Amino acid sequence: METWEQILIGLFAIFILVFLMPGVKATLERSKQAEKDWPGLLIPMAFVVGVVILVIFILRSS
Repeated sequence: METWEQILIGLFAIFILVFLMPGVKATLERSKQAEKDWPGLLIPMAFVVGVVILVIFILRSS
């Protein structure tokens, strides 16, 4: 990649970070005050892990 392309990509990345920073800060503050809902995360993850394990066992036995 040319030097000017790397500089342009770097400037674009800095612009995106500056543009998104206020929203990220607000989201982090709201997440600190939000009610924790671990079952809403763990149940779907357990289901996905179970399906993956089931697929692995099915493919190994064939």
